[in-house]
Amino acid sequence: MLVRHTGDFRWENVPLLAYKEEGSHFKNISRQVLCEGLADLSCQLRYFEILPGGHSTLEHHHHVHLVVILRGDGDVLIGDEIYHARENDVLVIPPQTWHQFRATADYPLGFLCIVNTERDRPTRPSEADLELLRQNPEVASFIRS
Repeated sequence: MLVRHTGDFRWENVPLLAYKEEGSHFKNISRQVLCEGLADLSCQLRYFEILPGGHSTLEHHHHVHLVVILRGDGDVLIGDEIYHARENDVLVIPPQTWHQFRATADYPLGFLCIVNTERDRPTRPSEADLELLRQNPEVASFIRS
């Protein structure tokens, strides 16, 4: 199997999809599913791209994420830590850990994300969760919900 890169972070016969169906808890982000999983490798490989100034949903899951930054740079909340990630950095997001990605204001942030093919749906924070997260001033100023 070959999924051929066609330039500008697009792949042959791979549709450009909305990040999520609907909502105002994310901004300027798309996804492409590069591999749906195989019989002997039950993981999905996806490429996400966040346009300048955009962000992903603040959420957590029961499953781990493995992320490789391919394009640009941005900031990533993992738990109560904020990391500045750039091209070729690798991030591990443990299960049940709040996370959110933000692109810089001047360049897209593109990354590969590997997750289990069978996984839970994301959980968004409750008001009580947000209150706890916002106890850290750095996290409070970072998150978009």
